[in-house]
Amino acid sequence: MITWSAARISVLAARSRLAVLRRTRHQVRRWNHKNSAPGKGTVDDGTSPVRPGMEFDEPSLAKYLQRVLKLGRTPSLSVQQFVHGQSNPTYRLQSKGLDLVLRKKPPGLLLPSAHAVEREFRVMKALGEAGVPVPKMVTLCEDSSVLDTPFYLMEYVHGHIFKDPSLPGLSAEVRSDIYQAAVSTLCQIHSVNFHAIGLEDYGKSGDYIGRQVHTWTKQYRSSETQRIPGMERLIEWLPTHLPKNITTTVVHGDYRIDNLIFDPEKAKVLAVLDWELSTLGDPLSDVATTCMAHHLPDDLAIIKGLAGHNLAALGIPSDQQIVEMYSQGMGHSSPANWNFYLAFCFFRAASILQGVYKRSLEGQASSASAGQAGKIVSDLADLAWDFATKEGFRIFNALPEKLRNPHSSRTFCTYTAKSNEFLHSRGLCTKSDSTSQHHVGGLPLEPADLPLRVQTLLSRLKAFMESHVYPAEADLRAHENSREGWKPHPLIGDLKEKAKAEGLWNLFLTREIDPEMEHGAGLSNVEYSFLCEVMGQSPYAPEVFNCSPPDTGNMEVLLRYGTESQKAQWLLRLLDGDIRSCFAMTEPQVASSDATNIEAIIAEKEDCYVINGRKWFTSGVLHPRCEICIFMGKTDPSAPRHKQQSMLLVPMASTGVRILRPLSVFGFSDPPGGHGDVVFEGVRVPLGNLLLGTGRGFEIAQGRLGPGRVHHCMRLIGSAERALQLMKGRVKTRLAFGKPLAEQGSVQADIAASRADIEQARLLVLKTARLMDTVGNKVAAPEIAMIKMVVPLMAQRVIDRAIQVCTEGAADGGNVELDLGDGVKLEGVKTFGCLGDMLNGEGASDSATVAEAFGAAGLTNDFPLAHLYSWARALRLADGPDEVHVASVARMELRR
Repeated sequence: MITWSAARISVLAARSRLAVLRRTRHQVRRWNHKNSAPGKGTVDDGTSPVRPGMEFDEPSLAKYLQRVLKLGRTPSLSVQQFVHGQSNPTYRLQSKGLDLVLRKKPPGLLLPSAHAVEREFRVMKALGEAGVPVPKMVTLCEDSSVLDTPFYLMEYVHGHIFKDPSLPGLSAEVRSDIYQAAVSTLCQIHSVNFHAIGLEDYGKSGDYIGRQVHTWTKQYRSSETQRIPGMERLIEWLPTHLPKNITTTVVHGDYRIDNLIFDPEKAKVLAVLDWELSTLGDPLSDVATTCMAHHLPDDLAIIKGLAGHNLAALGIPSDQQIVEMYSQGMGHSSPANWNFYLAFCFFRAASILQGVYKRSLEGQASSASAGQAGKIVSDLADLAWDFATKEGFRIFNALPEKLRNPHSSRTFCTYTAKSNEFLHSRGLCTKSDSTSQHHVGGLPLEPADLPLRVQTLLSRLKAFMESHVYPAEADLRAHENSREGWKPHPLIGDLKEKAKAEGLWNLFLTREIDPEMEHGAGLSNVEYSFLCEVMGQSPYAPEVFNCSPPDTGNMEVLLRYGTESQKAQWLLRLLDGDIRSCFAMTEPQVASSDATNIEAIIAEKEDCYVINGRKWFTSGVLHPRCEICIFMGKTDPSAPRHKQQSMLLVPMASTGVRILRPLSVFGFSDPPGGHGDVVFEGVRVPLGNLLLGTGRGFEIAQGRLGPGRVHHCMRLIGSAERALQLMKGRVKTRLAFGKPLAEQGSVQADIAASRADIEQARLLVLKTARLMDTVGNKVAAPEIAMIKMVVPLMAQRVIDRAIQVCTEGAADGGNVELDLGDGVKLEGVKTFGCLGDMLNGEGASDSATVAEAFGAAGLTNDFPLAHLYSWARALRLADGPDEVHVASVARMELRR
């Protein structure tokens, strides 16, 4: 336990005063009428008439005041209720020569130990006598016969309360001073020797956070109105990640800008209000509470935030700067586990607001806006979980390599044996303990298991696909096959703008590579897998949401390995969708599945690199907006095999870059991006365009292929799911030999096989994503190889079944109405049975025929099946041939 001497307190107080006095009077400036203090020329003191249900016996209070304050007569009171605050009802009492604030417990049945106004009175009285700025205490009344609950009285402080943390209407200099004064006052509170002021029994020393988690879990359970997945995860996670060796001080419990009264003419805290949650505890919890506003949107009901504001322009310090200011004031280093404290504070806030919401349902809430609390509890829980995830990554990255990479001890089976405690504790098993919920800290198996925030995002994505993407497919397919196909269809640009406006943008950026969620949605690999599957159901969807390869892999490379200059020049424009990119590695003259085989040369000159080489299947290179290429070539052929290669950023406008031709895949050219055969001849690139360093190309290539492997596989599962859905719809409406195809036994068998294939593959991909999230790509290498071996082949089989189901008779050969989809129908014509006859080399008969789900129609561009099939087959080569992945799995299995 650490306490502070009187000398230390004096030094801190003097430091706080000097920080204010250093600034000249014209920098501080008088705040204008809008920002002046209540009681000094303003008409709005933050009060309103007492709300229904919040009234009390005013005559009884007047008699009490006459007796306690020894007034000559019973005062005639004017009573107004403060509209600010969500917990204890607070009132302003005015009479001749009297200006007081009354704070009482709310009416009705209350949760145990909640709304302890007696504690508030005690701590403010003690701290006031120690020099901490608090209102002057008048009296405490614990006699519930006077009013309906205990209450206390304090003097009204004339000053200004900032309800908006962005401090509108003030200069940047004054805003900075305000926040510095708030931090200095917090240092002053935490420096008080609580033994010296009689507060040694105000709370227990040690394990403050643990007790708080337990308390707020109980409070949350007592006021729970519905199950909130984010809260369930936090209730399990927080107790297992409690900080150790904490300092004990007086803590406020809800230290925010809007709980401070400032001098109306200078940046000085006159009083700290709302001590209801105060106790002895970990002072860093107060610092985290102060910084909560930095992570909340400014339009959030009840609690205003700063997220989205340009803090530097406003003069408001960032949360990290506040932590540094506080740490310097207290004379210690900044905390490493800062994200834990933010997770805890948002969990506590969610628990508090859940109680507020429950009281609003029962008509006992002290604030008129309390009914809105229930809408944001889940949002706060999800925000808390984001910080918990960041803290988890920090802990994992700090582990010794032996623990972070337990490759030799891990198993390959879905169920991990109990003896493997490391894997079991990290939730690597699909099967969980019988006492656990599989969605709490384990593997989510369906959308309902995802955090509510992710479920909402998934629902919005599905709605966007239904409303915008699927209806556009026919036009986009027609455009691709027209003379204008190599020009981007304007519809894609429109859809991208709509997706960006709806927040469905850069969803692929996981928390691992974008932990502050500056550019993406902050999903885990597992969470993104569910969204990626939905996008895989249309060939056009990934680009609409800026989640299409090769841009996704290239953006990840720039985020992981790019310099700040490279990011500013290329990454930000890619993230905005303003430009496209390509990745040049594969070469026609060598087996490029082994990246060490590449022969393209990167020669370093005095002021640049000179590139010579030929690349092909360079996807996206033909797009008119493709402006940057990540090029892999050899910089030192004499170095060790995996140190010979480097990667460069090559502007496509560079002299010497020449596209020879577009390459087709099963007849599909995939305009407007396409797949190019490209020559780089004497291309000169600035030295500053080198990525990571000379000889680091193979390392970058391996890092680039991590998350992208799951992306490809989840998109393929989406493609297979779409094919199965189209197949089911088709066989229900097609007749052959007098009955629907859906009633044919062999068709049913293929539908069942497709469903089983998809489910098995999805589970393997989700397990792989889970491993990548928890132990990293290197440890997940066996599963990554397995999904590349399994999923493309699975998708190929499922799509093939949708095109043509080879069993009993569907080549009826009669005149039928042929539904080509998209509203196109042909009547009185023969079915495509003749094509089935031709493929089988014999005429169709009842005993040996072809039962078609889509038949020849599935081979045309009238449906997406042919396009989906070509991609499934191509991906058995594009990310390394099947044989490479099979060999990798076999070698790892034999070493196990």
